[in-house]
Amino acid sequence: MPLHPPVCSVDCAQGDSYHRKKFATISRAGNPRKMSDQNINFEAAWAVSQAPATGRRAQAHRLANAMRRVIDHLVQVAAPEEDLSAAADALERYAKRLSKYPVSRSYEGFAESANAGDPHAFFDHSPLIGISNPLAPPIRLAVLGDKVEGRGTFGVAYEGPPGHVHGGFLAAAFDEVLGMAQSLTGNPGMTGTLTIRYRRPTPLLTELVFEAYVDRVEGRKIFTHGTLSANGVLTAEAEGLFIAVGQERFAAMAAMVTDRTSPPPKKTK
Repeated sequence: MPLHPPVCSVDCAQGDSYHRKKFATISRAGNPRKMSDQNINFEAAWAVSQAPATGRRAQAHRLANAMRRVIDHLVQVAAPEEDLSAAADALERYAKRLSKYPVSRSYEGFAESANAGDPHAFFDHSPLIGISNPLAPPIRLAVLGDKVEGRGTFGVAYEGPPGHVHGGFLAAAFDEVLGMAQSLTGNPGMTGTLTIRYRRPTPLLTELVFEAYVDRVEGRKIFTHGTLSANGVLTAEAEGLFIAVGQERFAAMAAMVTDRTSPPPKKTK
């Protein structure tokens, strides 16, 4: 199997990036709105989320960044056995320490985090743009008129061909950036088809620039286009078809996850 096939198509029944961010909410008169609300201003919500991190959120960003550095070192540094053992011991201790806290999934917008003084956590957990997610490079997004721009640097943990980014990670990144663009229509949906054309290998350790926009909308179908460049050179293009499904569908999906992760009710005597 070639490392970079000429065309990669991904058909997603559920849409791997259904873009939780598009349903982030903003408070009105102190009352947080939820995913089931019908008229959510995505651009306003995104702007709110970009304020500087403080308190718990800032420490979550710091922890995730440290974990990225550990991952980066682990995949390329020839550390001796004793240092690897010490690092594993420390991480196991902290994993155990964090496991004692309840699972928190902010699928209902800012309802919970607003009470904690943190109206931005909803955006932080994406595997591509989430600053609090150590799996994310992360990619920094910006809405520029009717386009979306994403900038990020992929480290050696994302390597496919020697010295270059694995094509699967680029496909996932395109899904996220195109997903942001289609969210701006006000009637966002889930990924139906994602087609990537790899023009040339994309280098690691280089700032990459994604650009995406909505080409047209036909009923429930939202057609998007995107490009990826490194040092001003085009390395890949993408076309994404998103299917608008309605806020209620996302709310139902979120409710299922919330039910699955919620602790069982206490038994009454």
